[in-house]
Amino acid sequence: MNQAVSPKPFQRLLLTGAGGGLGVMLRERIKPWAETVRVSDLKEIAPAGPGEEVVQCDLANREAVMALTEGVDAVLHFGGVSVEDTFENIMNANILGLHHLYEAVHKRGIRRVIYASSSHVVGYYPTTQVVDATVPLRPDGIYGVSKCFGEALSRYYYDRFGIETVCLRIGSSFDAPRNARMMTTFLAFDDLVELVRCALFTPRVGHTITYGVSDNPVKWWDNREAAHLGFVPQKSSREFAERFPQTCAWPPADDIAATYQGGPFLLAGPIYKD
Repeated sequence: MNQAVSPKPFQRLLLTGAGGGLGVMLRERIKPWAETVRVSDLKEIAPAGPGEEVVQCDLANREAVMALTEGVDAVLHFGGVSVEDTFENIMNANILGLHHLYEAVHKRGIRRVIYASSSHVVGYYPTTQVVDATVPLRPDGIYGVSKCFGEALSRYYYDRFGIETVCLRIGSSFDAPRNARMMTTFLAFDDLVELVRCALFTPRVGHTITYGVSDNPVKWWDNREAAHLGFVPQKSSREFAERFPQTCAWPPADDIAATYQGGPFLLAGPIYKD
């Protein structure tokens, strides 16, 4: 006798930024969670596979974002500018575009957003200090400022309309650390997927801020405020220790990229339009 196949937890998930480094990886890994995954980016991306819908969308276009969110159960928002850039470029994608997204989420009755924030919202804290989700924001550039805006906007939409958001203050998510700083900020792909899963499936999250980081030997970030998510990283930068041997030398006092948690982002801007 044929047994009925249990339905997937969601009918339709929306993944923005699906053409970016993390978006491409997540696109494949989140398919078991939904009958349909709608993937979107500003640029052209790979055609839709089984169980996928592809929608090219400019987040700065309000009407397009409204159409993008139709029929969606939850949003994994990884779209926008992910590096330091001119204010104008960051504003359109990370500020105006995010406002359009939350307005659409509100009007569509969508109840949860997983928001890809960044550790660069606290990039001006020294590397000698461990910080948690309650410390005052200290962004290290206009990109970091835009992520501060995103965290504040998502808080407003939770307090005003009850839309739950988990803000992921992502460190450095790659297949392996690419420099000595990333030995501390490294977030393995497997751990990112698990963090997104926890953020999406925890029954009640309210407005939660969590740091996206693996179980690395050196820790700058304390995740006790997000313990209710149940995220336990399984990976660590330890396995790459031979690539970046530790030294006992202290960085020069004027080397702000080594003194503060934001690293090279502190030197990346400001970038001007002209």
